[in-house]
Amino acid sequence: MTETEATYLHATRTAYEIVAVDYERLLRDELNAKPLNRAMLTAFSDFVQAQGTGPVADLGCGPGHITAHLHSLGVDAFGIDLSPEMIAVARRTHPGLRFEEGSMTGLDLKDGSLGGVIAWYSTVHTPPELLPTVFAECHRVLAPGGHLLLAFKAGDRLRHLDQAYGHELSLDVYWMSPDHVAGLMGEAGFGMTARMVREPDESEKPRQGRQAFFLARKPEGS
Repeated sequence: MTETEATYLHATRTAYEIVAVDYERLLRDELNAKPLNRAMLTAFSDFVQAQGTGPVADLGCGPGHITAHLHSLGVDAFGIDLSPEMIAVARRTHPGLRFEEGSMTGLDLKDGSLGGVIAWYSTVHTPPELLPTVFAECHRVLAPGGHLLLAFKAGDRLRHLDQAYGHELSLDVYWMSPDHVAGLMGEAGFGMTARMVREPDESEKPRQGRQAFFLARKPEGS
């Protein structure tokens, strides 16, 4: 593990340990007001179920609301998160689903064992130089033909948070160029299926900016 990786993992874990309970309360109904977000999740669900090559890992699952939404669509989904407290909240909130501790930069999963991977805003704290490691791990654990759905903040800036969700903390948030992210995914071996970049809705203005959603696939025979 590099020094950069260790630092970012520690900072992210610590921040989400602090905010876990309030984070779940604030985000539990978030999808209700975001039809385009739901549309991408539905498309991902349809692709994964049509392929039928294995379960779906929700990486950086937080309190499990996306994992639960995928489950409601018929997907065999489970969650992975850095924060033990987030995992505890997810298990309490969604007791019928599986949640495990883990890191996107080193997944404790077998090669080719998944039909899908979703990283729903869970790369926004990842230093840009570590994104190739994350995408390589996603590619490794996916079965040939498996699908990846990535949601992230579109742009080119870094914002440091000293407070969020009503708590003091220390956390970096990265906005990334969609073209740059697409290039990194291509270098990792993914073929792009769809790209959507939408304008911020009322809950996201003015600080959040544009939102990006990429649906990609590990080619057959990979």
